[in-house]
Amino acid sequence: MADHQQNHNALSLPHSVFSADWVRENEKIGARHLGVSLYQLMERAGEAAFLLCRKQYPDARRWLILCGHGNNGGDGYVIARYARQYGIEVTIIGCGDENTLPAEARQARENWINNYGTVLPHDVRWPENCDLIVDGLLGTGIQSAPKQPYSDLIKMANHYGAPIVALDIPSGLNANTGIACGEVIQAAQTLTFVALKPGLLTGQARDVIGELYYNALGLSRWLAEQKTPIQRLTIASLNQWIKPRRSSSHKGEHGKLLVIGGDIGTGGAIRMAGEAALRTGSGLVRVLTRHEHIGPILAARPELMVQALDRESLAQGIAWADMIAIGPGLGLSDWAKDAIKLVAESEKIMLWDADALNLLAIVPDKRQNRIITPHPGEAARLLQCNIEQIESDRLHSAKELASRYGGVVVLKGAGTVIADDSGQIAIADVGNAGMASGGMGDVLSGIIASLAGQRITPFDAACAGCVVHGAAGDLVAQRQGERGMMATDLLSEIPKLVNP
Repeated sequence: MADHQQNHNALSLPHSVFSADWVRENEKIGARHLGVSLYQLMERAGEAAFLLCRKQYPDARRWLILCGHGNNGGDGYVIARYARQYGIEVTIIGCGDENTLPAEARQARENWINNYGTVLPHDVRWPENCDLIVDGLLGTGIQSAPKQPYSDLIKMANHYGAPIVALDIPSGLNANTGIACGEVIQAAQTLTFVALKPGLLTGQARDVIGELYYNALGLSRWLAEQKTPIQRLTIASLNQWIKPRRSSSHKGEHGKLLVIGGDIGTGGAIRMAGEAALRTGSGLVRVLTRHEHIGPILAARPELMVQALDRESLAQGIAWADMIAIGPGLGLSDWAKDAIKLVAESEKIMLWDADALNLLAIVPDKRQNRIITPHPGEAARLLQCNIEQIESDRLHSAKELASRYGGVVVLKGAGTVIADDSGQIAIADVGNAGMASGGMGDVLSGIIASLAGQRITPFDAACAGCVVHGAAGDLVAQRQGERGMMATDLLSEIPKLVNP
């Protein structure tokens, strides 16, 4: 099994992501390229899953395998055969009409029956003492809520009490969007085959996939020759964007960044954005805010240059800056609207966040020199729909935003999606639930704006910034746990990530 060896760690997951439809349409070509049949690929998938189950649960002696009416079920029959050969007690519950099984799955089922006997019907009483469940019910083709009897079987599996290993994707999870429209398997481990699918990385995926493993089934060399539609971003991606500095470089070469925001009551937002930019390596950061915030910000972070925001300071700041960020704590007053109007006249690269996006939703425009960083609520206002529609297909929502507003879009959330108008798309596979707290977006804005000011293209700056931000949150979580994490906790971690 050497040539399709199991990967056991998130860092060894591939960085290319393919839609489930692409995998279904192309795996035949891949198999042909490798000189194997689709049934041989199924055998490999079953063997890989069996080995993962053995490794994760060496003491499990009684396995319950749930097999659906597609190739996912076929993988389950192969695993059952391996488990029986190993002396494990196996119960198979089959679902759907055996006559409608795809050819490979039917062959796997017949191999099981000819060698070991029975497949129990879906409405059978479950054995009481199983110590592992294998989910081979529904594969990557599902587009809506699981129907009966699948939804009942998923519910029973989740309530049974034994750990569940899901084949390819937890049954009920949409492989392209990461959304579950009905019942969904709560897996302890998920082993996905051939290619990573986007639905494993965004949406509700993290709630249900458990630990994610991957096996290319020997097709990795063939996959490497295919055009990658979606990039998966991790800490390992940072080296391609962030290079060591020349010893003789000076502060003027590392970007002059102008950050604008912080209305009365929200001065902290603009302070965090400014400090995050300094920590990310900006040479000079100038903050334009309410007069009342100048003293507190300078006392907290004297390295920032701080002035009161008015027409004159803004015109000077725009002329001075390499990069502009506007929005953190900006508010929606006339003070804010005047600032947005002046900034919008500039041709310089800029980032709009928070209230800048709420103002953009009122007076929409399309431009290529802008990065926007909406959370789902802001995205819904920008696309004039509701949050459920944004979250139901996050990749589509990000593409739609890029097409309507131009430039680069960072759709924040679990599995942040980065997209641009030319069709580039990436998913940041970093971050954790501890980051769901106030101020995190302000820190992200500062990081991305800083990188864009350091002569990194807007799309790459957005990608790198999302990775630095999420990975900083992960370092904080490792140190102190997720609950109680504050946005300022990330600031001391940023330099570790921007120094390759």
